[in-house]
Amino acid sequence: MKKLRGCIVALVTPFKDGAVDFDKLGELVDFHIKHGTDWISPCGTTGESPTLSHEEHEEVIKFVVRHARGRIPVLAGTGSNSTSEALRLTRAADRAGADAALMISPYCNKPEPEGMYLHFKAVASAVNIPIVLYNVPGRTGRSMDAKTVARLAKDCKNIVAIKEASGNLDLTSEILSLCDITVLSGDDSLTLPLMSIGGAGVISVVANIVPNDVKKMVNAFEKGRFAEARKWHRKLFPLCRAMFYETNPIPVKTAMHLLGRLNGEMRLPLSAMTPEKKKALAEAMKKYGLL
Repeated sequence: MKKLRGCIVALVTPFKDGAVDFDKLGELVDFHIKHGTDWISPCGTTGESPTLSHEEHEEVIKFVVRHARGRIPVLAGTGSNSTSEALRLTRAADRAGADAALMISPYCNKPEPEGMYLHFKAVASAVNIPIVLYNVPGRTGRSMDAKTVARLAKDCKNIVAIKEASGNLDLTSEILSLCDITVLSGDDSLTLPLMSIGGAGVISVVANIVPNDVKKMVNAFEKGRFAEARKWHRKLFPLCRAMFYETNPIPVKTAMHLLGRLNGEMRLPLSAMTPEKKKALAEAMKKYGLL
């Protein structure tokens, strides 16, 4: 398996008249292959997975794997707050040929550390596919602690990485001090700071629109060109912040619409960007040189 590192795009899911637009989805996969994105990650929160039926979820992953044809590795989102549902989705991704599975920690039911451990262990022990944990307390209401991550990395050999989106660099440092696991940034604006303490790259929202630039920043850091990496960080920073003017993926889908790459359609309960925030987003894109 290709190493989980570099520029991994948290892929949006295109819709047309309420249904998944598979023609457009194929175009998006081709776009990232053309621009050298390292991995592609469908059916995460940026892919509006909470509004996909299980059947749609599985079909999107199967389609992305089939369309990629080995040209780019696929990190399939398969998490749920129900352990049995997470297992079903992870098994389906494994059968479809995904290269790894991205599992968000359980949301809404907010398990204690022991429940968190048992949830991930139950899925990991039932499949062979490599698993990436996803810690995003802003979405789930509870953060994974470093000891639980280390315990899972030790006891489950196919748990190989964690997408860290807590915004807490101390937590990342603690995780890396306790275990040998790949840490990927889940916050675009924190990618470079996280890499400076041992992170291996980013699962990126902004890479939906500027994958080349995200990859250049990551590559510059990996090759020891730190001044160049800082330059890219400072250029990307305002655009990264603009991707969160409203709830993700509203801004990135709106940006892709402004660029003529997407119709901007989302599923309720996500709604169209407010005129004021859309204007601010367009200004950020103009300053970046995209419009």
